[in-house]
Amino acid sequence: MDRRMRTRDAHLALGDEMVAAGRMRYGGAILDASGNMTGSMLVLDMADRAEVDAWLAVEPYLTGDVWRRVEVLPFRVGPSFVGLHP
Repeated sequence: MDRRMRTRDAHLALGDEMVAAGRMRYGGAILDASGNMTGSMLVLDMADRAEVDAWLAVEPYLTGDVWRRVEVLPFRVGPSFVGLHP
């Protein structure tokens, strides 16, 4: 928690920049049954894995040793949601 709190402002600032640039669609905490945070989940809109890796290289939660494991998975927006975000 100490590492998270030390880097939280920088993490949120970068997230705000990514939202403004249209690169981050959603993000939030993964919770257990008791409501305790157990992880994070982000939906990003990036051209390719190289762009994801460039972001990961500067993401404060990675450089600050908050996230120790990151899983990157491809995602396709379902047809009902296409066009909801510019």
